Amino acid sequence: MPDSRSERVVASRSAARAQAHSIVAALERDDPALLSALMKDPFAALEAHAGVVVRVVPEAQTDGGCSVAGAYLAQETPPVLVATASASVGRRRFTLLHEFGHHLQQTQVSLMTTLLTEPDRGSALEDAACDAFAAAILLPESLIAAHFDPRGPTSDDVVGLWQSSGASRAAVCVRASESLPSPGHVLLLDDDGVVEFAASHGLPPVRRGSSQGQIPVVRNALYDPRRHAAGRTRIAYRDGIRGCELHAQAADMGGHLVVVAVMDNAPWQRFSPPSLDNGPQARSWTCEHCGHEFAAFDRPCGDCKAPACPECGRCSCRSRVEERRCDTCFLVLPVSAFDGQSRRCVNCS
Repeated sequence: MPDSRSERVVASRSAARAQAHSIVAALERDDPALLSALMKDPFAALEAHAGVVVRVVPEAQTDGGCSVAGAYLAQETPPVLVATASASVGRRRFTLLHEFGHHLQQTQVSLMTTLLTEPDRGSALEDAACDAFAAAILLPESLIAAHFDPRGPTSDDVVGLWQSSGASRAAVCVRASESLPSPGHVLLLDDDGVVEFAASHGLPPVRRGSSQGQIPVVRNALYDPRRHAAGRTRIAYRDGIRGCELHAQAADMGGHLVVVAVMDNAPWQRFSPPSLDNGPQARSWTCEHCGHEFAAFDRPCGDCKAPACPECGRCSCRSRVEERRCDTCFLVLPVSAFDGQSRRCVNCS
């Protein structure tokens, strides 16, 4: 949830890159031949690695817990790296490197120690470091410097890096997020505006599978024949909650849409200060029982999908007890609080 009450920890970019550097350093120390092989062909290198098993499965068999469409099955012997058959070769390579990053962080004592110092026991940092590790293997710094301006990447820069590198779109998005000039996101969306991959910096991460098709910049790009748009927008989180206002730019990325969104210093604009209204926005609700209007960040009821009203404490589920609204105090009370057919409760009579 994108507000200060969210229990979800946001891993910093510097911490993720530092952890990814430690993963690479561990490989250089313990198995330099494997590191060299990963840089040439991650899929072949990991299939030949005795410490893990590579398994390619339909996408429906992955649980969606990672930022990628894959999984790390640590409980199996040897552990299994899962990638989806529906992904491109480049995407499978990125996914397997991501999952191998989980394997290394969960089996190397020095890497585990860093994770355990985190407030969430390293969950957010581990996943962010997996992305950074995979991107570092696939996209060297020299290539990044050739495509990204020091001010940060535009959406067209991200597309250009992808076209020239042969790396997966996800790997390029991670590298772009590492170069953002301010907190923001790099999103990879399908033709309906659904998130296929997201790399975030300094803001709550955007969940894979979430729909962004109705936020302004994405909607405009999807309707534009050039598939290009720019402007201010808010990322859509769960239950109608919107994140802070961001400067965003979208461009076509080989049939997908890439969105670069930042709080300020957008490299495609001369002047882009942060919005004065930079807090999250909650969805507005009207209580079906007492008529109270309110905004809620709280998770909704699992049955009726509405949050509890702060006035009467009820969601939209129908009560199992027969009720009546008092014409004097306007409270909805059990009929036992009224005398006969009276429209005034006992307390108001």
